[in-house]
Amino acid sequence: MRSSHSLDALSVQFDDANLVANAGLVLPATLAQHLGLEELYRRHVRLGDAPGRPNAGIKAMTLIHSALAGGDCIDDADVLRSGCTEVVLGHRLRAPSTLGTFLRSFCWGDVRSLDRVARVALGRAWEAGAGPTGKLLKVDLDSSVCETYGLAKEGGSRFCYNHVRGYHPMLAVADDQVIHARLRGGPAHSGRGAKSFLAECFARVREAGYEGSIILRADSGFYNHFVTGACDRAKVRWSITTKTSPRLHKVIAAVPEEDWVPIPYFMEGAAVAETTYVPFARQCKGAKAVRLIVRRVPPSPGSQLALYTDYSYHAFVTNRHGEMLVLEADHRAHAEVENTIRDLKYGMGLNHLPSGRFGANGAWFALNVMAHNLVRWADAIALGEGPPMTTKTFRRRLVALPGRLARSGRRLSLHLPERWPWEEQFLHALAVLRGVRLTA
Repeated sequence: MRSSHSLDALSVQFDDANLVANAGLVLPATLAQHLGLEELYRRHVRLGDAPGRPNAGIKAMTLIHSALAGGDCIDDADVLRSGCTEVVLGHRLRAPSTLGTFLRSFCWGDVRSLDRVARVALGRAWEAGAGPTGKLLKVDLDSSVCETYGLAKEGGSRFCYNHVRGYHPMLAVADDQVIHARLRGGPAHSGRGAKSFLAECFARVREAGYEGSIILRADSGFYNHFVTGACDRAKVRWSITTKTSPRLHKVIAAVPEEDWVPIPYFMEGAAVAETTYVPFARQCKGAKAVRLIVRRVPPSPGSQLALYTDYSYHAFVTNRHGEMLVLEADHRAHAEVENTIRDLKYGMGLNHLPSGRFGANGAWFALNVMAHNLVRWADAIALGEGPPMTTKTFRRRLVALPGRLARSGRRLSLHLPERWPWEEQFLHALAVLRGVRLTA
């Protein structure tokens, strides 16, 4: 028996030209406009005689706003052309076919021009209030694998270290913001290019106006003298997880039992000790001894590891000053960088690199990173209280709002749903972002 409220009786029509599907895009779009992002892309991105060269700023911003709306492929940008969405973005839009031509026009050198935009935008965002506030900035260096399928992807058709095909990007993250990012081919070693990458990263931080101390944290994939050398030249302190070796095991075995200090840990019996160690002794003449901090953890009862050893060891070298237990806990916190990587993959569109051309995927990667940073900057500037939102939370609460544009007396009004749970937060954020002013 059918109810009088049956959904079968509901008439459905796509006929309202004044509706906006993701009206909350006005928040990040307002920040992007005040930071001058479109003008930066127009000024710095030069694609020569490539067919996608015109209107680089409009095309770049279309892809960024598509990513902010949840698009993870080029065709998803068509959502922005529905209804009156263009009005809340502050710029014209381009069709997916045009955006595909734009991306395929990039070679690796052109992708580097997107790095320049990111560098200038970082400084502007930090000037607007999104920068670090303390006297110590912790930069986490890490890499990840963006999995691909098939053999048609330039740079992504070969196997990575984890035995899957894909790309192997490198990222530097601080306060959930991506300070620097670089797409690399799948077979690249974790530390490949880290020397120049870190030099650029630290230069960005200083150019953005940060004058405090910088700490670099990294896992064993970046355990090499090029990384520590880049840090030393920039006067950056570091802590890096060591790779295991017979020489390292001998040093750890020589630590007296009374030096092990118990720590609170999810497994009982964990302890930490400190000694000295000379890393990279074979690669660097005159290498100096630094602090070696080791955490030992008993294996799980019944595990195969328990048959061979009493403990598993996790060590890192550092030239930082401070108490052993504080430094050990802080280095462990480096794992939080995985939250940012997860946000890039599942909040933005980096779980999918859409083109068969490496340059196009490099541009897609850089523009998605910019979209991620816009969320982080908007959060830091206008929503600073409490822990930062994930991209999905930001999108659900503040972006994915249905809206309707009304014109009256030569004025535009954006009408949003009544009783929206985060109405006050949205209006406060919009007012703050509209007040962003840059000195230059």
